[in-house]
Amino acid sequence: MNDPLVIAGREYSSRLLVGTGKYKDFDETRRAIDASGAQIVTVAVRRVNLGQNANEPNLLDALPMKDFTYLPNTAGCYSADDAVRTLRLARELLDGHDLVKLEVLGDATTLFPNMPETLKAAETLVRDGFKVMVYCSDDPIQAKMLEEIGCVAVMPLASLIGSGMGILNPWNLKLIIEQSKVPVIVDAGVGTASDAAIAMELGCDGVLMNTAIAKANDPVLMAGAMKKAVEAGREAFRAGRMPRKLYSATPSSPTSGLIGS
Repeated sequence: MNDPLVIAGREYSSRLLVGTGKYKDFDETRRAIDASGAQIVTVAVRRVNLGQNANEPNLLDALPMKDFTYLPNTAGCYSADDAVRTLRLARELLDGHDLVKLEVLGDATTLFPNMPETLKAAETLVRDGFKVMVYCSDDPIQAKMLEEIGCVAVMPLASLIGSGMGILNPWNLKLIIEQSKVPVIVDAGVGTASDAAIAMELGCDGVLMNTAIAKANDPVLMAGAMKKAVEAGREAFRAGRMPRKLYSATPSSPTSGLIGS
């Protein structure tokens, strides 16, 4: 891995993080995640069986923790207290696992983050020894506050969760990227492969998605497309694009030694 993603001191070769919800069954979930190449998978603790329900299919059977890094999240939580309680439960279910994704929602219509409650929960979780990756608004000030609290990654939304609208405010994302000393991972709003590539070209450290893959007509094929898009976008960012030149053109072929001149 000559360009690993490093989160909480651990290296990952894939910069694509994938959710485990909204698939038709656990078999499709596994096939899509294999196609994506993702090593980190997010799990909604309040919606997915991790052993809480003994007589139901268990995600841990389809996606063993020996093969993937689990990122339990607080999807469906609307207060700091609910989020903290949910992640403490996840730590018990997953034998002390401490890498988590915090999200505290503001309302059920937009699923926009409630930032005061998010900050409150982050403080408690970091104090409790959790390694917190945090879903947040694309506000550079709030992102910096979360980093200063001790979160191991900030995850600003590109657009509303599940909207597929892509990156609506690249300028704010650039501000967050330029100031952050922890990984910046776009979370929410990606709809197709070009959205993922743009996020990576901006300099994001990774992209997290669920609906864009799970609700595609062919989730497995889309997962493979997302894998390629993230890789291509990262390579383009590392290569450094040519400068934009308004009202100026530069020939791509030599201008000297032309025939007949």
